[in-house]
Amino acid sequence: MLTPDPALLRGLLEEYEAAAANEPADPTGAPGPRTRDLAYTLCVSTGTRDVGRAVAAARLQLADGATRARVPSRPTIQAKAPMHAPAGTAD
Repeated sequence: MLTPDPALLRGLLEEYEAAAANEPADPTGAPGPRTRDLAYTLCVSTGTRDVGRAVAAARLQLADGATRARVPSRPTIQAKAPMHAPAGTAD
């Protein structure tokens, strides 16, 4: 599964939470259009179909990313290229 950029995901989550808290409901009592759009985008971004799960998945991905950023990675060992005999010499 593709994972969204953490900065994009953080911004999307913050926007959704702000819209859900501040946008007036539509005439039927359902979330407003901006909240619905952000919920859909959050679901697509996290590979979920329920906004509650999308919020949880986004928070988990952001927490995992923050943890990985604090944990130093192991040094990479690079293999040396094999040495070849100079041209014109026999092995």
